[in-house]
Amino acid sequence: MPDKYKATWVSYSRIRDFQTCPRAFYLNYLYKNPETGHKIQLMTPALALGQVVHQVLESLSILPVKERFKVSLVKRLNQAWPQISGEKGGFSSPEEEQAYKQRGEAMLRKVMDNPGPLKNLAVKIKQDLPWFWLSEKDEIILSGKIDWLEYLPDEDAVHIIDFKTSRSQKEADDSLQLPIYYLLVKNTQHRQVKKISYWYLDIDDGPVEKTLPDIDQAEQEVLEIAKKIKTATKLGVFKCPHGEAGCPACRPLEKIVRGEAKLVGQGQYGKDIFILPNSFQQELNPVDNSVIL
Repeated sequence: MPDKYKATWVSYSRIRDFQTCPRAFYLNYLYKNPETGHKIQLMTPALALGQVVHQVLESLSILPVKERFKVSLVKRLNQAWPQISGEKGGFSSPEEEQAYKQRGEAMLRKVMDNPGPLKNLAVKIKQDLPWFWLSEKDEIILSGKIDWLEYLPDEDAVHIIDFKTSRSQKEADDSLQLPIYYLLVKNTQHRQVKKISYWYLDIDDGPVEKTLPDIDQAEQEVLEIAKKIKTATKLGVFKCPHGEAGCPACRPLEKIVRGEAKLVGQGQYGKDIFILPNSFQQELNPVDNSVIL
């Protein structure tokens, strides 16, 4: 078996970013701040909100069913919020921060009123970061975290649920997100996948079931893109498809490289967290902006 530490690791977010803009992929996952040697992350209010809501919901999956809602999810949010408060969350003012916090509270109240599958048994994959060899021959690993796996006892099967905080922006029908999650769940635990759903927390009272992907087609398509990522990494060639002017995906990150962003701390995985000046931040993060978890 090849060395996993020398393999090319891909995930849904890496594949999505590479397809959108190879330059943004490079800056998000490979570039290191020359002053610290750390990778970089651009923090925005939408991203901060998504992270903390995700954290609250994920914490429930390790609790027994009867314990999950004994403590208000809003209280859990308030306990977690200091991690992203102020500049750490990219907020430009107390008013902006409060508006995002209220959005998070509203989403979690909706979940408490309509817990749906969250009040049922859940499957927890033992790996902190689920992964498997997508191709040992090509030395490519597929990894990623699954938001929720509902256990279906009648069939000894699982239901994949992906939480989203988007207000209006729906995941495209041709998105590889659910196919990738299907591949991960199929290859990191033994139960069959019987259902797969998105749950738009801001607008829906429960998960919206989607069609199960063709597993063979998904594997072939993901591997094809992963090989392109491996080749680009080997050659060190990551060009924006829009040329030197850049695109919305890479332009904000280029500001970090040019020293036009503010370093506000370190993230959970040791990345240097940056925020942009208010004028650019507002352009990047209009009030209705959202993040996909």
